[in-house]
Amino acid sequence: MNEESMNLMEHLGELRKRIMITLGAFILFFILSFIFIRDIYEWFVKDLDMTLTVLGPLDIIWVYFSLAGIIAIALTVPILILQIWLFVKPGLTPKEQKVTVMYIPASFILFAGGLAFGYFIVLPLVLNFLVGLGDQMFQTMFTPDRYFQFVIRMTVPFSILFEMPLVVMFLTSIGILTPDGMKKNRKYAYFGIVVVSVLISPPDLISDILVIVPLIFLYEISINLSRIVYRRRMKKEQEAEIKP
Repeated sequence: MNEESMNLMEHLGELRKRIMITLGAFILFFILSFIFIRDIYEWFVKDLDMTLTVLGPLDIIWVYFSLAGIIAIALTVPILILQIWLFVKPGLTPKEQKVTVMYIPASFILFAGGLAFGYFIVLPLVLNFLVGLGDQMFQTMFTPDRYFQFVIRMTVPFSILFEMPLVVMFLTSIGILTPDGMKKNRKYAYFGIVVVSVLISPPDLISDILVIVPLIFLYEISINLSRIVYRRRMKKEQEAEIKP
């Protein structure tokens, strides 16, 4: 076996190790979530003014497994990010390792912040608005699958989109993005934000606005953070050129 084949086998073995650790973490979190599924369920529906309705006995099992799976995935995301970084770490220079390792805790914070923003701010506003549309006109009755699908749509996209400043900072630090480029392409970015917001939010104007405004705010924050990272990178490059 030549050296290239050995290196390929080593990479595949390392990849398998990272996948198994992530999968093991997911299974562990799934089991723990399933053990405390009643408490988790009651926490999610505590602010509802109604009892969710199941249409058959198998729906109960579906609720348990789906809810446990969602919680397990959310808790596994930080482990997945860490394992991805550990997998690519050997191929990075010491400088790149130092830069990227700082993004790991920030990614956890932004991910959790996006979930919290979606669940505690956007979800109640949109839910109350939509329920209010049918007030005194319809008998409101939610099934667990419809309700939790709605919760996911109002939370998970924000956890992903809240990573925007971090992604922008990273791309700026390696020279792919510049703050001037982001400012020049602002109108195209706004258009993309509007399209994405309409796709991930319920089909009503209020929901669209609640999604669009925070994302535009994040984009503007990302430009300022990109400017800071860009200035630091330029300063370091100038210092490196001055040194003999």
